[in-house]
Amino acid sequence: MPRASAAAAAHTAHQVLVSATELFAARGFAEVSLDDVAQAAQVTRGAVYHHYRNKAGLFLAVAARLQSQVADAVVAAADRAGPDAREQLRAGSHAFLDAITAGTAVRVLLVDAPAAVGWQEWRRLDEANSGRHLREALREAGVADDLLDALTAQLSGAMNEAALWIAQQADRPAASKQAHAALDRLLAAALT
Repeated sequence: MPRASAAAAAHTAHQVLVSATELFAARGFAEVSLDDVAQAAQVTRGAVYHHYRNKAGLFLAVAARLQSQVADAVVAAADRAGPDAREQLRAGSHAFLDAITAGTAVRVLLVDAPAAVGWQEWRRLDEANSGRHLREALREAGVADDLLDALTAQLSGAMNEAALWIAQQADRPAASKQAHAALDRLLAAALT
């Protein structure tokens, strides 16, 4: 019997997380209540509190899940790029831009998360996921240790800004194409 209860609890927690992700992405952190999430997940408000304590805890779980998904896309693209470290960096960086601008990630991670979870926690989440991979890729591509932290921060910021810019454009496919071309130039300059 406990297994069924644990499975049911995990299912409920997952339902809440999926519903919250969709709501936060569509309406933003400030405009979503826990009642909204409970209704969308078809659970009680108490179930939301039980699994995530409060709205901030739920949002943090959503942001962490999205950060992990973006990082998984980065790693997968880098792995597919073959053994060349510079190609892995390039492929992973382009995958980041695509993953963060697809679906729900851009609003949750780049617009609301810095304020909703706090700047330090947002940086910690980024560093634990995509930021860590970017730093490793830059090191493998030959960036010297004395520039590694600064270059990681600057490229990460540039890619985040590019993602926000893409999200605001009326012609997102054209904007994405331009952003990818600019990213190639930034990476080429960074690795000379």
